[in-house]
Amino acid sequence: SESDCEKCKGMRLKDEALCVKIDNLNISEVTRKPISEAKKWFKSLNDTLKDREKKIAQHILKEINERLDFLLNVGLDYLTLSRESGTLSGGESQRIRLASQIGSGLTGVIYVLDEPSIGLHQKDNIKLINALKRLRDLGNTVIVVEHDTETMESADHIIDLGPKAGNDGGHIVAQGKLKAIMDSENSITGKYLSKKMNIHVPRTRKLARNGRYLEILGATGYNLKNINLKIPLGTFTCVTGVSGSGKSTLIIHTLYNALNLMLNNNKSRKIPKAFKSYRGVERIDKIINIDQSPIGRTPRSNPATYTGAFGPIRDWFASLPESKARGYKVGRFSFNVKGGRCEACEGDGVITYEMHFLPDVYIACDVCKGLRYNRETLEIKYKNKNIADVLNMTVDEGCNFFENIPTIKTKLLTLKKVGLGYIKIGQQATTLSGGEAQRIKLAKELSKRSTGRTMYILDEPTTGLHAHDIKKLLEILQAFVNQGNTVIVIEHNLDVIKTADWIIDMGPEGGDKGGQIIAEGNPEQICEVSSSYTGNFLKNVISTKLKKTA
Repeated sequence: SESDCEKCKGMRLKDEALCVKIDNLNISEVTRKPISEAKKWFKSLNDTLKDREKKIAQHILKEINERLDFLLNVGLDYLTLSRESGTLSGGESQRIRLASQIGSGLTGVIYVLDEPSIGLHQKDNIKLINALKRLRDLGNTVIVVEHDTETMESADHIIDLGPKAGNDGGHIVAQGKLKAIMDSENSITGKYLSKKMNIHVPRTRKLARNGRYLEILGATGYNLKNINLKIPLGTFTCVTGVSGSGKSTLIIHTLYNALNLMLNNNKSRKIPKAFKSYRGVERIDKIINIDQSPIGRTPRSNPATYTGAFGPIRDWFASLPESKARGYKVGRFSFNVKGGRCEACEGDGVITYEMHFLPDVYIACDVCKGLRYNRETLEIKYKNKNIADVLNMTVDEGCNFFENIPTIKTKLLTLKKVGLGYIKIGQQATTLSGGEAQRIKLAKELSKRSTGRTMYILDEPTTGLHAHDIKKLLEILQAFVNQGNTVIVIEHNLDVIKTADWIIDMGPEGGDKGGQIIAEGNPEQICEVSSSYTGNFLKNVISTKLKKTA
């Protein structure tokens, strides 16, 4: 654990440097202010500085104010200037780099951004879009990989890839202005943009099972203002709010870490943020945080090993007459132990070259050509396919291939249900995206026998997902809830928020101006709260529903 230096109290500088003050503040006190507050302070110096000091500071203040404006324009008003870069989310880091590029004034540059809207509330999304347009107007080309509807609607030109994923993708199905995409018969994206396809608002909302709730009382971690959290059990709950409002602090760092400590024997060894007490924990038997971290950090890990599908596949190959005649056991078909694997690469299929200060480089093994197994093992075949061929199949192909073998097909079907029919059964974990890794974890949970007393937590699960994939994700989450489990999702995507049974909206702003629960209730009730930014945007997507229930 970390604690502030006793001598400098976390200010990093010597006493001599901290003695230099402007308007009674030293440099550390200024950089600890949120960017929005720092902007006001620097602006106020025009009134507090003497004429001689103003002349000295004039050009410096102009530069500082411009740079702060760039950060404000990409929705980072809640960050402090002294915030450590290692604690920033990927979206925050990307937006800081974007702000610095706007400030550079360069022209004739091609900028490529991968999902810059990650972690952004709709309130801040328009600021980001305007920042991208400003880069374009300087004379640059901006290419954005994005699923956000508002960003697509603001684009000058859209290139839509598909028609599906994996082997069924890789084609440009439509390109042109927004209308051309919306009119395209081949574009699934166009159908969602034109509302020919959409995610429906549920007709009914679930209430807390038997009127039972889980409560965390007096949470004060980071910017939380002594708040009480009340989660209805057996429902799908969305935690919403602007960036930096305290959503992750409350749900991940407080609720999850506290229950992980009590129910899971604290496998993560993370201490929860401060809170006073809790109620209703006895009604839950386990809590699971399904995040987007990799399912494994080496080529040895893959969807088959993670979901448990590889066990029955190896059992099946070991049970074949040819295997029995040769005396091959189940271990023969594992690439983790000696016997059947290629010893040149030790079953990895690749040779790893460490680059020290750069990411490792993986080169296909010269001996097995990436197949992982030795020649003798690959001679064992079922329907003319050896085990390497099976691992190279897509999940969809595997379901058809093992149609009559329930022990294998059942495991593979869970991957298909979460929309991963296109990935390969033995695809290396290092090649999977965060969204794919998260859905593989969901598939593993789906394959387990439910107790109806599990709490699942997902932090921004729509990251990297197309609207069509979000629809499938919601079906899975609803399946967990239908079994009696509780699902909590931290999310900005309105298509997810509108389908929730219960919403906890945090704010009102980010940073020190956040940390409060602004509104809680079903989506229709949140729409009625004028102080809720989320409610104001939510009105646009469930207005029809409101009319029906009015």
